[in-house]
Amino acid sequence: MFLGFDTSNYTTSVAFFDGKRIIQKKKLLEVKAGERGLRQSDAVFQHTVNMPSLIQALTEECDFNAVQAVAVSTRPRNVDGSYMPCFLVGESNAVSVSSIAKAPMYKTSHQVGHVLAALYSIERLDLINEPFVAFHVSGGTTEALLVTPDNDEIIKAELIAESTDLKAGQAIDRAGVMMGLKFPCGAELDKLAQSSDKEFKIKPSMKDLNCSLSGVENKAKKMFESKESNEDIAKFVISFIAETLSEMTQGILDQYGKMPVVFAGGVSSNSILRVKLGKKFNAYFAKPEFSCDNAAGIAIYAYLKSL
Repeated sequence: MFLGFDTSNYTTSVAFFDGKRIIQKKKLLEVKAGERGLRQSDAVFQHTVNMPSLIQALTEECDFNAVQAVAVSTRPRNVDGSYMPCFLVGESNAVSVSSIAKAPMYKTSHQVGHVLAALYSIERLDLINEPFVAFHVSGGTTEALLVTPDNDEIIKAELIAESTDLKAGQAIDRAGVMMGLKFPCGAELDKLAQSSDKEFKIKPSMKDLNCSLSGVENKAKKMFESKESNEDIAKFVISFIAETLSEMTQGILDQYGKMPVVFAGGVSSNSILRVKLGKKFNAYFAKPEFSCDNAAGIAIYAYLKSL
């Protein structure tokens, strides 16, 4: 049994992996109506409150005495300077459980957890043994990564393209909050977009392989002020992001060569993105329950490190 902890900015999560099956418990952090995020101090407080009940719920289904290894995400990315206080809550709980269980503890990043959770959900953990492209698309990240095997970190994720300003999840949430949706707005915006039959001619803003998404927010505001329907605004926002990710993917494959493409992160659960990019590039998408923030990939990391 392998245990994983993840305390990202918006979800408290703990998960067990037995080599085949994932059991996870998680709770979304609460954001006040009309607001577009949380301060780190508020995130830390909510994680501290949430974690005991999640661990207790997990113990009812799993035997903590059988824990062989523990892993925890301690930072957003595996690069120098990557740090957020919210991850300290997961780390402190992981240290405690590791000590009590007398099991080794491994540290990794939130981003590696996303990628491993995606590979597990598409039944392609074997990809850790070869190069592939992984997109991490969420509220705080819109990045394309060249993923290669690594003896120490299991996988090494090298940043090769990104949004230079607004992130895809931010664009979605800002448009959604403007329209009165509850943060995070991804699922509701997806439903609205599916009700629109309007088509948009979109030219992504690109510089080499990198993109800019700030124009999405500006255009959505103008559409809202012009009293265009929420459904059409949602469709425009998602369509712009989809076209941008499509151009990024094509550019990467042209430059780095043909290889598997995997999409992870909360925004990747959007139905329009999955259809457009999945069909065009034969891309893999994490199942929705493994797209959003979760500790599943972190538990898998504990398993792989133990091997």
